[in-house]
Amino acid sequence: MALKDFEKKAKTQNRATSLKREKHEEEAAESLFMAILQLKNPKECASFFQDLCTPSELSAMSERLKVAKLLDEKTLSYREIHDKTGVSLATIGRVARFLTQERNLGYRLILDRLNRLKGKSYAI
Repeated sequence: MALKDFEKKAKTQNRATSLKREKHEEEAAESLFMAILQLKNPKECASFFQDLCTPSELSAMSERLKVAKLLDEKTLSYREIHDKTGVSLATIGRVARFLTQERNLGYRLILDRLNRLKGKSYAI
């Protein structure tokens, strides 16, 4: 087999493997999201996420949500949020970008829903 043919075949196989991996990752993520939707209350969520995540992963997610809430209030600068939370300026900037510019709108969705719960007991 000529070198060009071998390279072409290898690229095709790599592309096929990559597509299979992407499909598997999408299915795994969908399965995770469906599992999360089965949780019924904060205690169940805590149990599941403590099993699923390391303490630092859970802390990082909690910190990002806290940063999103503070950014949404529009009363503190990035530096003030950093001083208050200890979260890096890079992370604060990334959360701000996802809150205002990205198409996922996940932060916006959850912040709006949490704001509707203001009269109920929740804290972030």
